[in-house]
Amino acid sequence: MEVEQASLCNCVVNFLLEENYLLTAFELLHELLEDGREGHATRLIEFFADTNMFPPDQISRLHDLRVLDLQSLLKEKEAADEKVAITEYELRLAQEDIMKLKTELEKRAVASACEDLDGQLSASPRTENLVYQQSGEKICFSNLGPLKDNERRDLNCAVKEFLLSAGYKLTAMTFYEEVTDQSLDVWQNRAACVPDALRRYYLQYMSSTVEAAEEKIAIIQEKEFLRKENDALLKEKGALNKSKELADAQISALGRSLESAQRDMKDKDKQVQSLKESLELATKELNECRSEITSLKLQLEGSRATLGWDISKSELLPTSYGDKLNAYESEIQKLQLEIVNLKDSTSSVKASEELVDQVTEDKHVGYPELEILKEKTIIPISTNLTPVSTLTDNAMYGNPSDETSDKCAQSVESSGDLFIGSGNDVTVINKDDKDTQVANVSSQSNTTLAQTGLNSISVSSLGLDTIQVLADALPKIVPYVLINHREELLPLIMCAIERHPDNSTRDSLTHTLFNLIKRPDEQQRRSIMDACVILSKNVGDMRTETELLPQCWEQINHKYEERRLLVAQSCGELAEFVRPEIRTSLILSIVQQLVEDPAAVVREAAAHNLALLLPLFPNMDKYFKVEELMFQLICDPSGIVVDTSLKELVPAVISWGGKLDHILRVLLSHLLACAQRCPPLSGVDGSIEAHLRVLGEKERWNIDVLLRMLTELLPVLCQTSIETCPFPSHLSETSDADGSFFSNYLLETYAREELEWPTFDWLHVDCLPALIQLTCLLPSREDSLRTRITKLLLAMAKNFGENYLSGILLPVFLTVVGDNVGTVLVPSSFESRMRGLKPKTAVSERLAVMCVLPLLLAGILGSHSRKAQLAEYLRSLILHSTLKHGAWTPSHTPELIDAVRFLCTFEEHHGTIVGVLWEMVVSTIANVKITAASLFKVLVAYVDVKVASTQILPALITLGSDPNLNVKYSSIDAFGAVAQHFKNEVIVDKIRVQMDAFLEDGSHEAALAVVRALAIAVPVTTDRLREYILGFSITSRKMKDKLFVNCVIVNSNLSFIPALPLYAANSFSLVLLTLLTSSA
Repeated sequence: MEVEQASLCNCVVNFLLEENYLLTAFELLHELLEDGREGHATRLIEFFADTNMFPPDQISRLHDLRVLDLQSLLKEKEAADEKVAITEYELRLAQEDIMKLKTELEKRAVASACEDLDGQLSASPRTENLVYQQSGEKICFSNLGPLKDNERRDLNCAVKEFLLSAGYKLTAMTFYEEVTDQSLDVWQNRAACVPDALRRYYLQYMSSTVEAAEEKIAIIQEKEFLRKENDALLKEKGALNKSKELADAQISALGRSLESAQRDMKDKDKQVQSLKESLELATKELNECRSEITSLKLQLEGSRATLGWDISKSELLPTSYGDKLNAYESEIQKLQLEIVNLKDSTSSVKASEELVDQVTEDKHVGYPELEILKEKTIIPISTNLTPVSTLTDNAMYGNPSDETSDKCAQSVESSGDLFIGSGNDVTVINKDDKDTQVANVSSQSNTTLAQTGLNSISVSSLGLDTIQVLADALPKIVPYVLINHREELLPLIMCAIERHPDNSTRDSLTHTLFNLIKRPDEQQRRSIMDACVILSKNVGDMRTETELLPQCWEQINHKYEERRLLVAQSCGELAEFVRPEIRTSLILSIVQQLVEDPAAVVREAAAHNLALLLPLFPNMDKYFKVEELMFQLICDPSGIVVDTSLKELVPAVISWGGKLDHILRVLLSHLLACAQRCPPLSGVDGSIEAHLRVLGEKERWNIDVLLRMLTELLPVLCQTSIETCPFPSHLSETSDADGSFFSNYLLETYAREELEWPTFDWLHVDCLPALIQLTCLLPSREDSLRTRITKLLLAMAKNFGENYLSGILLPVFLTVVGDNVGTVLVPSSFESRMRGLKPKTAVSERLAVMCVLPLLLAGILGSHSRKAQLAEYLRSLILHSTLKHGAWTPSHTPELIDAVRFLCTFEEHHGTIVGVLWEMVVSTIANVKITAASLFKVLVAYVDVKVASTQILPALITLGSDPNLNVKYSSIDAFGAVAQHFKNEVIVDKIRVQMDAFLEDGSHEAALAVVRALAIAVPVTTDRLREYILGFSITSRKMKDKLFVNCVIVNSNLSFIPALPLYAANSFSLVLLTLLTSSA
């Protein structure tokens, strides 16, 4: 038995040391020594005597703890900080050395992989057969792997049970406290939960052989390993299946892309072939035309030389016309319109030769009139000739000027003057002049032909050289030009970009164009963008995509917002000059990145240009991405971005996508989600505060802008409803006096026949319940959002007419607040759902009164045409509630008072409210009068001086003179509210007179009410009223003390000043003076 006890104790000691329960082991050591069992405590003695783990100097220092000295502690802290810094530096050096060693080891591991593997295989059995020195052949604890939670719990409970049964109670208590991550109070009913558990574990282990234990452990380990491998393989299989699906989808997509690319390549090859053939034909025709022009010049020069015309008598051309003539000769190379005309010139030239021969034979004896049969035979003089450089460049780079061609053609058709000759030696022949003169020129035809070819070559070389010089000089010139004058360089930069043949040079010049001004203002951005638009028109879509758009992409992350604004403008204005697929890919990606820009002006420009971009999209593939961007911009924290999105982007998305119903559904879901993700006002289930939400600034802003968006969409929704009306048009022609399409007869037919009208159904089937649900999530202090919903309901009534308001909107809201109403115009399919909105519990009734009643008063009955119905409903509400539940007070009926207060925020309803309250003032029921006084108090804050002095103050004076003391004193708080909001001397005098009347009663309750009411008005009232408050005289000592205590309670947050010599006559005056001083 002693041996078994020693073995169990040894097992416990091993377990405590293995699990690092040192305090328990130390306590067990002391208890074993006290019991005289030094043999059982041998290992513990050796463990705690180990100087490596427990150095003697530390133990002696712990024994000799000195009194805390702040100065020495500060020095030790500084020394420790310095040591920590040194240690961190050494740690970094060590980590660097470790990284180097790891790199070397990885290099060596490749060569010695086989030897390491063999070594591991041979060392593995030896590791599994390690045993404790005390237990001989037992398996090492660490070879079984780390303890699982259930295993540790079972062993902890077994050890605790052993310590208690062995009498080591202190050790058991220490062990209980040291095991903090598990509860040892209750041992779950498991297979390991047996009486005297540790002893049974020991006997069970001793009864089994080592081989069986090792085999069982190996089986358990192998099973666990196989389970992990199986899980890993299943995960890998799932990942491979997903990868296979993705790869198949990519392969199919690539296949389709390859087929389309092959088709495009074939089409391009055909186009290239046709263009080559066209080029060859055009070149051939051009050569023929050149030869014909040359022969014609030679013949005309020969005729002029033969005739010997007097140049001085002929109509000579100006010198500038010679230059224009050379430019026109170069332009002929590309004007295909003249090719046909020049082909027909042969017959006319022959007739001219015969005429010239006849003139030569007559020897100046009467020159017959030269009649030109075709006006296009000889090239006419044009006053709209293109400069040489421009024509040459157009011919070189394939950009002929259409405008120049048109002008030349018109000149050919309209001109009546003809010229003959080449170079600057030109004579004009007028077909209307009967005495036609012919000029004599030299007949060196071969020389003229050679000069013409050289001139053409020199002009082409001159144009290319000019562009090259311009491209080389512009980057050097731009930095030295004043910023305000750099936009004057835009024509030169555009010309160089358009005509330079080198791609890299054009890219450099395009970069200069976009970076011309460091921070361009609006006018400068407009100039740069106009230049880019003109350049895109001239160079075509391919060069726009490859040269201009990459520059936009480079500027998208520029540090200056003006440059990013330039990128945003280019997305909308350059999209017209690129291929459709580029608009939905690259340009949309640029816009999407600009939507995330930190600058509000850039996001605004992104919204504006996205609206310009949408009509250019070739299909609807990117609709949902665009819709997501739209809602992101709508919920932007900047007001200017929201305004631009509402005015421009939303109509553009609706017009382009035509999915108004989807936008409305997403809008409602966003509205509800913004409020529902906020935390509740209270965590107490079943309370009204648990239904309300605490809105953050972001959620409040998002709800507000989404409600604005819904209000903006109402006209579009109304027009769509009219266009999709399933009923015959003659039903809407029977409209009522308001002229609305939704007549009473139409709504009756709609409710009776129940035809599908999706757009119109959405308004009351989806929109109204969602708005009511949103309203029931808003606390009473969210007046701004309630006002926005009220404006939405008023706009709904305005767009859909009074019949819709009275037939559908009003019944829905009356049902929600708990009233029973008729549903003549409500479809039966919606009627059951509308009945489900009626509150069924006391909490839901209070919630409806708090959240929905304000909207019913201000948004439904607050319509301009329903003032009488509003007054009647308000009167009925006050009377019915007061007679049933008593007078309205802030503590008894705060929801009803808050509903009327919200109605008071709308100035147009003040007259209606004052009229109803005056009826309450003259009532014979005391509770009704008290209710009127409470409502006058909340109305005061929203009216002007005129209404307060002529209507509210007389009503309060009437209530203050009532014989019923409850009614009389209920008006005191309202007088205090008037004193708080108005400083008019007449009003203040009336209040002083009335307060004197209250105090003359000698009532303690009246005096308290007067002090409370006027103490609130002290910080903002006039000096006369302050002096009046300080002049209060109350004779009763007991009354003074009570008022003192109440004033302290009311103004507990105010501090008292130490000395008040002027008004220290009595304690009450001291309190009032303190209130005045501390409040001011």
